[in-house]
Amino acid sequence: MVVQCRVLFIFLGLQVVMMVLYHQGYHHQVSRVLNILSSSILSPTPANLIMKDVYSGLEQIQALNLTEDDLPSCPKSSPFLSGPLKVSFPLHLTMDEIAQKNPWVQMGGHYQPPNCWALHHTAVIIPYRARRKHLYQLLYHLHPFLQRQQIHYTIYVVHQIDNNTFNRGKLLNVGFKEAMKENNWQCIYFHDVDLIPEDDRNVYGCSVLPMHSAVAIDKFQYKLPYQTYFGGVTALRPTHYLKINGFPNNYWGWGGEDDDIASRIFLNKMFITRPPAAFGRYRMLKHGHDKGNEVNPKRFHLLSSTHIRWRRNGINTLNYKLLSKEQTQLYTNFTKAPLKYCG
Repeated sequence: MVVQCRVLFIFLGLQVVMMVLYHQGYHHQVSRVLNILSSSILSPTPANLIMKDVYSGLEQIQALNLTEDDLPSCPKSSPFLSGPLKVSFPLHLTMDEIAQKNPWVQMGGHYQPPNCWALHHTAVIIPYRARRKHLYQLLYHLHPFLQRQQIHYTIYVVHQIDNNTFNRGKLLNVGFKEAMKENNWQCIYFHDVDLIPEDDRNVYGCSVLPMHSAVAIDKFQYKLPYQTYFGGVTALRPTHYLKINGFPNNYWGWGGEDDDIASRIFLNKMFITRPPAAFGRYRMLKHGHDKGNEVNPKRFHLLSSTHIRWRRNGINTLNYKLLSKEQTQLYTNFTKAPLKYCG
């Protein structure tokens, strides 16, 4: 009873403060505070749920004493799924430490469940430059996250090594092309290096429609910033990707290419599907705009002509030279030759 009275007193006091500030002209500030409070109170992840560590229970994964041909199919719902995950960021991570915690991951970042045939076959493509700490944190979380889902997967990192303006769309096109040379993947996930998934029910497998997985990001108070948002973490079947001609190659700097590909989807009479907001939650690693990845001032001009350009700017016009392909303990790295900036 005492606790309830205290909560009521705090609530009434907060309400009075908000009213006073509002009448004194602080409309925008009051609105922002209320939005933050409501997103926390109405969060789709109940506070009373116990969040498990992403590695919890994975020690139960054991190989069966069967030949590959005799392995059963994995169940539609993995027994390792637990829902909301506790996201933590260990300091000073190394590749060796992450590899030791993921003994079933093979060189090149390949994983196949050792006790069943996977229902999903997914390539995860990460565009990358000069974000080693972020990459290690993502690998630390993403490998066990995908193993919990009993997915057959490989993680690919497409590395732009030059100091020219960053070109996310072109890197993703390169990743798609190189990944498909390695395996006839059924699903391609395009994954920003700074987004950490928070719920393992957000299964990384493709549906009959293009998938936008990053539905609820903490940066946006776990809400969609706008209805057609298609950024952060997205997935397409290879047939979808080829149908829309992949990503555009001419978006230099931050912003625009994700809206462009969303337009390509709609122009091809497809729709975007999303997991429930409770499942599609992500924590964004903090960072500023990198040097060479400043906001693209031409993005709105380019977007206005997507309906004209999409057929002749994409995977069918991709030109690149691969400097190296390297299999590390936790991912396959594609290093692309310096890009020629066409601003």
